[in-house]
Amino acid sequence: MCVLDQFKLDGKLAIVTGCKRGIGKAMAIGLAEAGADIIGVSASLELTGSDVENAVSSLGRNFTAYQCDFSDRSALYNFIAQVKEKHRPIDILVNNAGSILRAPAAEHSDEYWDKIVEVNQNAQFILSREFGKDMIDRAYGKIIFTASLLTFQGGITVPGYAASKGAIGQLTMALSNEWAGKGVNVNAIAPGYIATDNTAALRENKKRKASILERIPIGRWGTPDDFKGPTVFLASKASDYMSGAIVLVDGGWMGR
Repeated sequence: MCVLDQFKLDGKLAIVTGCKRGIGKAMAIGLAEAGADIIGVSASLELTGSDVENAVSSLGRNFTAYQCDFSDRSALYNFIAQVKEKHRPIDILVNNAGSILRAPAAEHSDEYWDKIVEVNQNAQFILSREFGKDMIDRAYGKIIFTASLLTFQGGITVPGYAASKGAIGQLTMALSNEWAGKGVNVNAIAPGYIATDNTAALRENKKRKASILERIPIGRWGTPDDFKGPTVFLASKASDYMSGAIVLVDGGWMGR
């Protein structure tokens, strides 16, 4: 097989969570550019006519939209049931949906903590378990988590987010340990500082923005399109011998 053919995703069906904007939107479009049909889900995703749907459809791929609040456990299970009832088996699961709430640790409320852990950690385990068991039965599947620099570092004023993203790193390896030998590859992508809604507060703080940029060897903040290639790689045959890995897409930040 030609090496470029190993990146093709023709005929594959991917779920991309948190796909309305930013990194998730780029991931969905990248997978579609490689040939995959997309099931997109976000809390506020338009059921028809979204930007991501239009982009995927323009490539000749199918796009089905769902709305789901991942902090609502019953809504999550309802989403899973609908997908299993209405669609063919899932080949690729991209666990990208996430949230962040900022407050100093001494003021970080139970409500903040519970919401972030539910969305960023609990929902992602449940999605992986419920679709992963079907992948195991078929002896094929690709699961990709969106981790973070805070999978490795503690961050400032985001204790719930840091804890949840640390857990994602461990979950990636835990699932890989059990499923890699059963045909299911489980990996993660750890974004660095990317120009998205999640980092708006940092970019609006001139001092923080400047100090962050000074540490990035590539010399710029990342963009959502920087995640198309890594996502397609981890979703494709080209990564068949990778499992349990956390791929840094950070402009060299962690190398400093």
